[in-house]
Amino acid sequence: MKITCQNCTKKLKISEKIKKGLSRLGPGRVLRLNCPECGESIALDAKQLTNAENNTPNPDGSIKPPGAPDITWLKDGVFEEEEVVEDIPQTLILVAPGPERDSICKAVESIGYQATFAESGDIAIEKMQFVNYASVILHDNFETNDLNSSHFHKFMRELPMQKRRFIFYILIGSNFSTLYDLEALAYSANLVVNVQEIPELLTILRKAIPKYEELFGSLMAEISAYSSN
Repeated sequence: MKITCQNCTKKLKISEKIKKGLSRLGPGRVLRLNCPECGESIALDAKQLTNAENNTPNPDGSIKPPGAPDITWLKDGVFEEEEVVEDIPQTLILVAPGPERDSICKAVESIGYQATFAESGDIAIEKMQFVNYASVILHDNFETNDLNSSHFHKFMRELPMQKRRFIFYILIGSNFSTLYDLEALAYSANLVVNVQEIPELLTILRKAIPKYEELFGSLMAEISAYSSN
């Protein structure tokens, strides 16, 4: 399966892992990936997978064959290997097992993220040494009843910016005002959500993540390109 990045028009080949993730998406759900060429976000849905794998019938009922391959590279004498999109973005959820965590997990998976968990703050810190998580969700009582004494929250606040800037950090608690950007900034987070709004987390993420990408996506892509040079 191949797609074209809407931002840089680079043709990308989708891995089997991504195909499997797309096939599990429900109606209206999207899987967000970063283009390996330009770093911008690409939104994919299950319909694109179906269209790519099944040729569209002609009006007379016959099957329309695939188009001829692009051979412009032949004339230019330049061959570019297709980039392959491999990884589904992962979310690390630090919330005690129960209905709240189940609702959070359902919300993040509905927008195409793979939910993972850790039993403690120390284990979560160890996981982050080896995995580049697209987002992290921390309940303020996951380790202690005081967020300021949370070992993991302290780790996130002190994380080097070359890694922290690529993580969408979400705090959940009973004292937060949902979508209050100033409060999120005060806690060095990207988003705060009150526990009362956990049932609406899917809607909140659909509003907050595109806004975050719009504000910082291009900047992060430039920083990433500069850092790789």
